[in-house]
Amino acid sequence: MKKRQAAKSTRVSPARQAALDVLLDWGRDHGYAADLIEQAGSRETLSRPDQAFLRDLVLTTLRNLTCLDEWINVLTSGRHLDDRTAWLLRLGLVQLLILEVAEHASVNETVSLAWKSGGLVNAVLRRTCRERRDLLAMREDWPASVRLSHPEFLMERWTRQWNESTTLALCEWNQTPASMYVRVNRLKAGAEDLLSRAEGLELIGDGFYKCGVLPMEALRSGAAYAQDPSTAMSPGLLAPRPGDLVLDACAAPGGKTAILAERMENQGRIIATDGSKSRLPRLRENLERLGVENAEVKRHRWGADPLPGEWVEAFDRILADVPCSNTGVMRRRVDVRWRLQEQEFEELAAQQFAMTRAMLPCLKPGGVLVYSTCSLDVEENQGVVDRLVREVPGMRCTETKELIPSVDGVDGAYAAVLKREGGG
Repeated sequence: MKKRQAAKSTRVSPARQAALDVLLDWGRDHGYAADLIEQAGSRETLSRPDQAFLRDLVLTTLRNLTCLDEWINVLTSGRHLDDRTAWLLRLGLVQLLILEVAEHASVNETVSLAWKSGGLVNAVLRRTCRERRDLLAMREDWPASVRLSHPEFLMERWTRQWNESTTLALCEWNQTPASMYVRVNRLKAGAEDLLSRAEGLELIGDGFYKCGVLPMEALRSGAAYAQDPSTAMSPGLLAPRPGDLVLDACAAPGGKTAILAERMENQGRIIATDGSKSRLPRLRENLERLGVENAEVKRHRWGADPLPGEWVEAFDRILADVPCSNTGVMRRRVDVRWRLQEQEFEELAAQQFAMTRAMLPCLKPGGVLVYSTCSLDVEENQGVVDRLVREVPGMRCTETKELIPSVDGVDGAYAAVLKREGGG
């Protein structure tokens, strides 16, 4: 992100300036929101409260984008706005109507960022203060896709897959900030004792804690790893044993690999591959910090690179946690709803089938492959599994599981257990 002209008023909060910069870059497709927020926070050396405010401003704005734009349309009588003015008005409205930040700070500091459009921004935000109750009331009469800021095609797709009430509940879930979780890493001696002394942690089971504040000491030491409880579902279904040879085929950044290593008691061997060269250093660093001793990290692009001969029919178990639409983690990855296009589901399903099909020659007779995604879409999930069973001789599906966020209270996920016939 390039450094921009400094705001003219010294009264501007650094968090608001950084939020505007992030949103302008995001709108020009210069990166993912989470990455841009992290870059802005480190570059501007924001205080911890300012970093939190920056995150709230950006993510809440993106979560409510369609709704904010409808309010702006009402308040400006449909006036055409340049990008900077549009983002400033979104930032101002999100403070006044959703985050409920004090009116004086919201208006004055947003206006001070406006430069030539200051008069318009000031007029719209002051009108918003006067008409706040009416603006909030009118939202209730808008279509759900506007009120809940989700693409209409996606809501229609979910309604066909489930029903209207499930779809609305899921969209409402996606409008709330994501909870933070950490998993205790039992590969590290004393990890559970260290976490038990941390403040603001709530044990929810299976070694996962819900956090008010992240336990940074435990995370830095490898005693804990930040991940949602849903990530444990597919490694649990794979059920690797000490001494197994396991392939984690799409392993970066390593959270599921570490769960596999823990279940294997650091015995046996894990081959952890990823197709992205840039993701491998982080994968290695995470596994080293977490004390994983039985994993080897390798680059492999499934379906594109030649299969090493020593991998053929070598693995007892394979985890195929394939790239997906991320529709199960839309509360956490706010960009997803605005980046997805309807035709991508068919394209993703074809890619997922091809990648998983390329892994199957690595599975021993009698071995188990778990196919998993963090998608909620049936075309990427059961559709791919049905095709694998139909087109690959000797494969059968023995179990499937699905987590729906608004039902299960965690990120969405899907997993299917596929077994290859043969063996003892």
